[in-house]
Amino acid sequence: MTPIPYVADKAMLAEATDLIAHFGDDAAIEAAARADRSRDVGNVLHFCRWRQIQRLVTVLTAEEIVGTVH
Repeated sequence: MTPIPYVADKAMLAEATDLIAHFGDDAAIEAAARADRSRDVGNVLHFCRWRQIQRLVTVLTAEEIVGTVH
């Protein structure tokens, strides 16, 4: 089961959809790479943000329904 990510703001959703538009199936990999780069330079806030964006990309591109269906 795919965990439901925390969406802090509209910018996070915009970044996730932008990655999907530019990288397609590799969008989650790109978000993970950006998180790793942020971690490597010691930027914990950006590291956490990019990890959440990675999770959001996974949910947005998933074939199955995630969460509650209304």
